[in-house]
Amino acid sequence: MDEILEQLRACLGDDEVIDGADIEERYLRDWSSAPAKRPMALVRPRSTAEVSSVLSACNAAGVGVVAQGGMTGIAGAAIADDNQIAMSLERLRGIDEVDEAAATITAWAGTPIQLLQEAAREKGYLFALDWGARGTATVGGGLATNAGGNRVIRYGMAREHVLGVEAVLADGTVLSMMNKMQKNNAAYDLKQLFIGSEGTLGVITRAVFRLHPLPATACTAICALPDYRAAVGFLRFAQRRLMGAVGAFELMWPDYYEIAHESSSMRPPLPDGYPLYVLTDMIAADPEVDGARFQQMLEEAMEAGLVLDAAVSRSESETETFWRLRDEVAEILRTFAPCATFDVSMPIGDIGAAVAVLRERVTRRWPGRPAMFFGHIGDSNLHFIFALPDQTHETELAVEQEVYEVVRDYRGSISAEHGIGTVKKPFLAFSRSAEEIATMKTLKRALDPRGILNPGKVF
Repeated sequence: MDEILEQLRACLGDDEVIDGADIEERYLRDWSSAPAKRPMALVRPRSTAEVSSVLSACNAAGVGVVAQGGMTGIAGAAIADDNQIAMSLERLRGIDEVDEAAATITAWAGTPIQLLQEAAREKGYLFALDWGARGTATVGGGLATNAGGNRVIRYGMAREHVLGVEAVLADGTVLSMMNKMQKNNAAYDLKQLFIGSEGTLGVITRAVFRLHPLPATACTAICALPDYRAAVGFLRFAQRRLMGAVGAFELMWPDYYEIAHESSSMRPPLPDGYPLYVLTDMIAADPEVDGARFQQMLEEAMEAGLVLDAAVSRSESETETFWRLRDEVAEILRTFAPCATFDVSMPIGDIGAAVAVLRERVTRRWPGRPAMFFGHIGDSNLHFIFALPDQTHETELAVEQEVYEVVRDYRGSISAEHGIGTVKKPFLAFSRSAEEIATMKTLKRALDPRGILNPGKVF
């Protein structure tokens, strides 16, 4: 251990290599229920060259390295064990450029997503990736998990936004694939190997993202719905009427809706007691014309029985208030700790029935515990928070077993957008075949033969 730490200090300088005992708590755990661990050391490289030096030295020594971003994941993927090196990319931070001709933005891996949104907006563009932890979650972490967020139905998952990446392999080899072109079919698209691989195949240090025209505004509403079937009908109705301009469709079951507005001490836009609520918006070019289209769509949906009631935002501050309901997850997790959090996906038509089954199974086995359902239903993604009766590993594993068995039975995925990490590792076979997992392991051995990149994660 002393030898590798001396090598790392020689590469980075004494200030950027922190001994395990001195590492701050924020580097020891993420937002998952996985226990905090204290790695042998924390390193904070300031460039791609320094990342390369760290990986080269650790590969030669056979020491595991766990790359860290904003630590907002819920699968334990960024937690380093006590015999490993945690490598925070927080100092690889900043916007390289906004290329207005190419409509791209280039940023370092440690840059929070919110900074990309702000830089793009200043130039009249939209950086469309967005999620509740936008001020903390970073480029590297978002790409490592192929995160989705609030606008997938309009703009796609993280990989759909990426044109190029720079990544460092386990042996320190730097792959600079900083492409700005939408069309580039020159053999294998290697960047896709690293997006969604949770740092097990390489460490992303920079990325090029596509930008979109900045909407003049977003027409936003919270609607009350009679049932899940109406929710799916309303989504398709809105997409047809608004010609694909629906930007978000965030469904909230009443348990989540009520707890979210109570925990934020806000006055709810609609009263409690409806079967379902949805936060939806329309990406608008002309506030007056598109606002009228949005209003007409809502009125027609109400006439058709798809919507029972609606509150339409009249100002930017009111829109922010509406979104606070959906972004209240972090506060809910603190309030109801210990919690089990789930990020799963299923065919859209099955989600309503699956929620009923999930609720029945967990409340029957653990009665009286809050069960909160919400999600980006337009892209098949369901989130679920369950307040655990205790913090034992056995209880959490039992809850996970109940939930993931239902997901498997509905032919879903145990991870929609947060990855596998360690938390979901025992259940990977519920969503991937033995042949798929074997092929993944073949890729891992080819790119990381000594197994130093995020050891023990995924499979």
